Amino acid sequence: MFWIVTILTEFGGLGVFLLMFAENVFPPIPSEVILPLAGYSAAKGQGSLAVVIIAGTLGSVAGAVIWYYVGCWVGVERLKWFALRHGRWLTLTPSDIERVDRWFDQYGRWAVLFGRMVPGVRTLISVPAGITGMPLAPFLGLTACGSAIWTAILAIAGYELGEEYSQVAKVVEPVSNVVLGAVVLWYLWRVATFDHNRGRAAHHVSAREVTNGWSLDRGFNGRIRSSSFIGSLF
Repeated sequence: MFWIVTILTEFGGLGVFLLMFAENVFPPIPSEVILPLAGYSAAKGQGSLAVVIIAGTLGSVAGAVIWYYVGCWVGVERLKWFALRHGRWLTLTPSDIERVDRWFDQYGRWAVLFGRMVPGVRTLISVPAGITGMPLAPFLGLTACGSAIWTAILAIAGYELGEEYSQVAKVVEPVSNVVLGAVVLWYLWRVATFDHNRGRAAHHVSAREVTNGWSLDRGFNGRIRSSSFIGSLF
């Protein structure tokens, strides 16, 4: 906690940006600690609440973009190739991945928007957005909107609670722990019940097919079925 106070005191809005960037790259650094404290500091006259919200939002978006491009690098075809060989640990078959890809094409924008406001999911939601080839422009817009709402809620709570700002973390942290715990239990259940042969025969993906798919079909930002970077932006 002390080092967070030091960064906020020394760097102000830039400190909020850097901390929220780190929170999105290294999730163990919790936003429910950073933002209420930054809001409380603004209430004491050490900075502006508006600056806290703007800087926090920009830091969150910058961190999310890194995970988005990790997803772009993986891509659907590479993920299917991995699932064909190590599906139990991924808990998905190639046909499962195709269904998820279709689902994300239809509902992914809502998933990104609301996912940015769910503890334990905020960082993770950027990865499937990149994997399934969501265009960069809507990803940035939706991520910014969701992040701004989350940032404003926590910062304003700290601003209004004053010296009781730590109460925010006491409410949000248990929710985050429950979400993460549920994800871990769900994953372990999927691993234990995974049927390795499910969908395998119908989706044989050779190394040559995967390589050709990367070289011919993927745009600069990893979007499947995209012929150019500019086209994939919108």
